[in-house]
Amino acid sequence: MRAIKPGQVAVFLCLLALILLLSLATTALVIDALPLGDFRGVLLVLAAILLTYVYAMLVYRLFLLAAPLREGEVAEHSRHELAANVHILFYLLLFNSLIRTHFIPVPLQRLIYLALGARLGANTYAAGALLDPALTRIGSNTIIGHDAVIFAHVIEGSRLELKAVEIGNTVTIGAHAVVMAGVRIGDNAIVSVGAVVTKDTRIPPGEVWGGIPARRLK
Repeated sequence: MRAIKPGQVAVFLCLLALILLLSLATTALVIDALPLGDFRGVLLVLAAILLTYVYAMLVYRLFLLAAPLREGEVAEHSRHELAANVHILFYLLLFNSLIRTHFIPVPLQRLIYLALGARLGANTYAAGALLDPALTRIGSNTIIGHDAVIFAHVIEGSRLELKAVEIGNTVTIGAHAVVMAGVRIGDNAIVSVGAVVTKDTRIPPGEVWGGIPARRLK
């Protein structure tokens, strides 16, 4: 695994400091002025935590506008590497607790993924984890099963590559399935429970795939 450079960590820490400053300022100037009653202290802490995540999503999206994630191999010491590694730090230190928790209702989880840049069609929900929302495109009426994982990055030794994942309409991804970078899944396809769809696999419309690695079942 390639080490994250000190300069990239410094960029993330600057963004994190901005997020915390905005959160604390809003809590102190706006929320603290409200009549919160006997539970004032608890409500202020909860408001500060909620605002931290709201501002984190906003700052993250603004960062991606300035330094978007691009598909392809990530060269060392490049702007592309800066964007990829800051994205990884946001996920590891901030968004992992939202994406991997089982306490957030699935409909609300959909809103979080949309806020993080995922493209989700109407009536599409994920009870699993989309690890790279900005590189995940899913059509309408699709369901991602419990604890399934979809990711759009390839880490092979020191090599890092980004490849978007595209999933069609009315697709079912079974619980605990894994869908790797560069996968394309056609409309009305089914990936069975626990399947591992390896990188760059193409699943045609209407087919059922399963196994490790996943193969066409019917």
